[in-house]
Order: sequence, then structure tokens, then C-alpha cells
Amino acid sequence: MATALLALAIGVVAGVLSGVFGIGGGVVVVPALVLLLGYGQKTATGTSLMALLLPVGVLAVVAYAREGHVNVRVGLLVAAGIFAGAYLGARFALGQSEAALRRLFALVLVGLAVRLFVTGD
Repeated sequence: MATALLALAIGVVAGVLSGVFGIGGGVVVVPALVLLLGYGQKTATGTSLMALLLPVGVLAVVAYAREGHVNVRVGLLVAAGIFAGAYLGARFALGQSEAALRRLFALVLVGLAVRLFVTGD
């Protein structure tokens, strides 16, 4: 029961952050599953991807679209890239060790954080 409540809480936090910043899956869910539920990197990634297959962003997209903040053409192109890229990324990741994936993921997060910090207004 505690695991179910924690998983639901992870989803709520990821949903809120997704609605605010457009993030959630890899940035929130994967680290939370690793750190809070003790999942391995590959299981956390696979579980996060499974959660994202559901229409989790539909209500947030509707809210943003109502205010004129959605570019449908670009969104569909990005979705097509994600569709193909996710498969290629999964094939790559499955060939790597857990430690290598965690380090690579950490580097990506730190790099993004530094860039956002430096270029933020």
C-alpha cells in the first residue's frame, strides 16, 4: 500500500511539474523511482515510458491551447521524433550497464541545469 501511495505521489508531482514546465518523465519520474522505490535505472526508465504512453498530457495541452500557447505542427513533429528516437534510445540503453546509464543521465541533468541557470533572465 505504501508503494502504491508513493507511486501515485510521484505521478502527481510529475504531473504538476509537467503542467508547469513541460517536464516529468525522465526528469522527475526516473530519479524518483530509483531513489524512492529502489528501482534499477533500466526498470525506472521502462516504467516511466510506460506511464507516458497514457494520455497524461492531454488536459495540460488543452489548457495551454485555450490560451494560444501550443504550436500543433511543431508538437506533432517533435512527437514523431520522440516516437523514433525513443526506440533507438531504448536499444542503446539496454546495451549499457546500470552505472553507465546513471552517470550519463546525471551528466544530462547537470548540463541542462547549468545551461538554464546561465541563460536564465
